[in-house]
Amino acid sequence: SGSSDPYCVVKVDNEVVARTATVWKSLDPFWGEEYTLRLSHGFRSLTVYVLDEDTIGQDDVIGKVSLSRQQISAEPRGVDSWLSLAPVDPDKEVQGEIHLELWVPEQGHPRVLRCHLIEARDLAPRDLSGTSDPFARVSCCGHTLETAVIKKTRFPHWDEVLEFELAEGEPGEAVLSVEVWDWDIVGKNDFLGRVEFPLDTIRTDPTKGWFQLLPFPSTTEEHGGQLGALRLVVRLVEDRVLPPPYYQPLIQLLTEPILCPGQPPAGTALAVLEEVTSGESRQDVATKLVKIFLGQGLAVPLLDYLTTRELARTTDPNTLFRSNSLASKSVEQFMKVVGLPYLHDVLKPVVNRIFEEKKYVELDPGKMELSRSRRISFKGSLSEARVRESSLELLKGYLGDIVDAIVGSVEKCPLIMRVAFKQLRRRVEERFPSAQHEEVRYFSISGFLFLRFFAPAILTPKLFSLREQHADTRTGRTLLLLAK
Repeated sequence: SGSSDPYCVVKVDNEVVARTATVWKSLDPFWGEEYTLRLSHGFRSLTVYVLDEDTIGQDDVIGKVSLSRQQISAEPRGVDSWLSLAPVDPDKEVQGEIHLELWVPEQGHPRVLRCHLIEARDLAPRDLSGTSDPFARVSCCGHTLETAVIKKTRFPHWDEVLEFELAEGEPGEAVLSVEVWDWDIVGKNDFLGRVEFPLDTIRTDPTKGWFQLLPFPSTTEEHGGQLGALRLVVRLVEDRVLPPPYYQPLIQLLTEPILCPGQPPAGTALAVLEEVTSGESRQDVATKLVKIFLGQGLAVPLLDYLTTRELARTTDPNTLFRSNSLASKSVEQFMKVVGLPYLHDVLKPVVNRIFEEKKYVELDPGKMELSRSRRISFKGSLSEARVRESSLELLKGYLGDIVDAIVGSVEKCPLIMRVAFKQLRRRVEERFPSAQHEEVRYFSISGFLFLRFFAPAILTPKLFSLREQHADTRTGRTLLLLAK
């Protein structure tokens, strides 16, 4: 079809830690998904693979972006850029470890090197079943021996001893090579990893342990961005969490203007924090503040404090809470934290129906595909007017159900949200008391509840966990028109 169905898999070292939704039929996918990963101090690399989902057969790997710990740590503000996809060579995408024991007995002539292949673990899956059929191939002094094949496992147990006769004299630069392969009945075997030991390091005392499997030496050529690019924002934060008493002075400082409102508002810690917070960090600051104040049972007074300060600075009610201020971001974050189950309760039935019905909806004559009209009617092609009329009818039906669900959800709305908005309405009435501004008290609340809560969830249900996958192109267009 000339397009792909891309999704991403995120790996830390060789462990899969996240998978995005699939974006269907697109060469320019947008995911907008964010993951917080708690990592060990010893992690080495972060890799994002871009794959094309196939209904039949194995998914195709398009490319990858790899970032070492050093690369991420070198950017204090984080990595935020377009990164070219690198090709993925299956022979280099190895993982897992092998358990070996090597020794050369003192007695006997000629001398013999014994390689005890015990087991392996966490091998890369090479078969459609998500497993492999691994066997080990050991080479030394011009001879090669193999173990038995263990079917359908990533954790094979061989417990086989392979023996190699050593030539007389110094070992020189000779090595023992242990390779692990996935046996295939049709086609060539797939490489799973290797490890090498110089013969001069193998003593009469057994060398035993787990050894990490490594790829073949790199011979990959640059593809010059031909595979595309991936826009990533990656930030590494190392936090040292102290016992709760250590944070009490900070919490007291932040909550002081809420608990002791008599002091001048301009000199409080919250006021200073609001002034020095830049646009790019405002979301993070708002998230932390909401969590701290929710934990103290003071989330509503916090929002009241921030919105009252913004009201005092606003002269035109038409611009009220339209900027991404600390007050707006805090209310937005507050709704997401306390209102997500409520959002699911209200919107999920309608959103699920829109995804299942997959109706063709379009109002823009420039984007109408009249050839699709057969799916709307069996009477042959429809005119633009008929398509528009049909689309309007569908949109009104969906919107009617959405509005009815919202209006009828008062009792389901969390009490803390209702209290916060009641207080906001009162503050707006105090700031703009004249009759000509009577509707501002409603706009101020609907600006948050609809523009920053319900509408974004309708536009991209995946980002609010309303759906497991992103919408296809047709459903996405319906959701966009509904959100508008």
